[in-house]
Amino acid sequence: MAAPASASAADPGTAFKILLSCPDGLPRSRFDLSFDRIPHPDAALEESISEIWNQSLQQSPSLYSGTKFRYGGNALHYKDGSNHGHEYCGSLHLGLTDYRTFVGTNLNPSWEKFLVPSEDDSVRCQHMSDPLGNGAIVETSDEKIIVLQRSYNVVDFPGYYVFPGGHSEPQEIGIMGHQTDGDFACLTERVSQEMFDGIIREVVEETGVPASSLTDPVFIGVSRREVNVRSTAFFFTKCNIDSSGVNELYSRAQDGYESTKLYAVSVEELQGMRQRMPGCHNGGIALYESMRNAAKKS
Repeated sequence: MAAPASASAADPGTAFKILLSCPDGLPRSRFDLSFDRIPHPDAALEESISEIWNQSLQQSPSLYSGTKFRYGGNALHYKDGSNHGHEYCGSLHLGLTDYRTFVGTNLNPSWEKFLVPSEDDSVRCQHMSDPLGNGAIVETSDEKIIVLQRSYNVVDFPGYYVFPGGHSEPQEIGIMGHQTDGDFACLTERVSQEMFDGIIREVVEETGVPASSLTDPVFIGVSRREVNVRSTAFFFTKCNIDSSGVNELYSRAQDGYESTKLYAVSVEELQGMRQRMPGCHNGGIALYESMRNAAKKS
């Protein structure tokens, strides 16, 4: 596991922090589902969540407060006391949140007031909705990396470069709220499966490549954008289609609203895009670099 790292730039939106780095990958990690947001003790600040959401509804009546997985931290440890090779395993601490609370906390103009002064990142963000996004580093058969340019019609970072991704969805596995009965071990397995299925679903919808062209995704870590403290889990997958074929498929992609162009770039070209990437995706590059460096050493 690499040590936590951070980066900053002239554009504060590109700054990031690495919350978890797994350069050797965790093919199927565990996801615990008991880390919900803690309401802020300031009643007025809590009330602002409803106020911000109602204002957003007035501007966009079609908004829907869907359920999301919340990032609440992580645990990574070595198996059987070993500190060699690939002998570690880990889990993400997740909870449930919703889009309304996300808009009212992370996207609140006063979002920094929700933060707790603490070196422990999970404590620092305990009052935040912090829905866990996902992102995919997709490598084509001719060793290019897929990058999308966001539409100028979206609210969050219009025109910036991002990796394919979005969010895993609790409702995809029938989770609409907390369940007090049933097999907890089975539930965590379903959550884990959705984390990996969800990123494949996002890649297919946003790029147009078929799921059958992608290798099983490998979880490589979590980065957080410093602005609005937005967390994203990153995965690596290879596509057996070359960059020209991917570009052709993109023109018929299902989810074409959020992006306007697909780029298939070299690792060197990717570096040149960093100053126009949101911090969480900039952190995705750092996680990918750690993975590549680990592969060279093995």
